[in-house]
Amino acid sequence: MKHFFLFISLILLTACSSNTSNDNCKFLVNAQVNASVNMNLPQYSQLQFTSNSVYLANQGNKGVIVTNVGGNFRAWDAADPNHEQSTCSLLTITGANAVCGCDDANTYSLFTGGSVGKQLPCGLKEYRVNVSGNTLIITN
Repeated sequence: MKHFFLFISLILLTACSSNTSNDNCKFLVNAQVNASVNMNLPQYSQLQFTSNSVYLANQGNKGVIVTNVGGNFRAWDAADPNHEQSTCSLLTITGANAVCGCDDANTYSLFTGGSVGKQLPCGLKEYRVNVSGNTLIITN
């Protein structure tokens, strides 16, 4: 009887595989990100305050948005992950959110990376942020 339960358990474990990839989340490529942000420079000084964000061009898919989330920093790809890449899929910073320029105006929290207002299959693509003094190093 013990072998029977072991056999059934084995069948259930192999039959119930989990596929965590979402076929809808395929619009962004793994583009190289390697940026340094010196918060002593005027164009980045607003990052010293909670909920402020800056946009870095020429990184990732359509740039990177860096946000001060209260003592820590988060960096997100500036491309809407729920759209094929086009001119309208660039996200713009609107307060503590990022908004897609396409007709549906998908909105994402720059604190969590999740969608705001409506459920979307994909959240923002996040990059690693390391802090070294007043310099942020953003990589993937």
